Amino acid sequence: MKLNFRGLAILSALVFSALALTWMLTPDLLLSDWGVEFTSSAGLVSRRAAALYAGIAVMLFSARNAEPSAARSALIKGVVVACFMLAALGFLELEVGNATPRILIAIFIEVALMLGFLFVGCRHPAQSDTSYRRRKA
Repeated sequence: MKLNFRGLAILSALVFSALALTWMLTPDLLLSDWGVEFTSSAGLVSRRAAALYAGIAVMLFSARNAEPSAARSALIKGVVVACFMLAALGFLELEVGNATPRILIAIFIEVALMLGFLFVGCRHPAQSDTSYRRRKA
């Protein structure tokens, strides 16, 4: 299977949409899976995070056909940073005992997405608008 931005953007949009729906409608499901008690405060933060996941899903799906450009590179960098931070924080919470080993599933997905976007981004690095226009002509 050939990994390209379009396929990865669609897959990621689906993953982020599923996360948005889960965090919005049943945040206790993921929290209990990680050994975290559901409270009204945790629910509030979960629903707010759902909005961010939904926004990322819409951006990625909308940009699925984007050619290599500075804007596409910015999307890739943003997803890489977000996934890296989520994975690092998940691992830290596991290490200090705030989460169960089941959080490793989320960490694995975050690392996989991060590596996928790094791979796609390295294959087609950002180009300036003028050099890109010149090549298309």
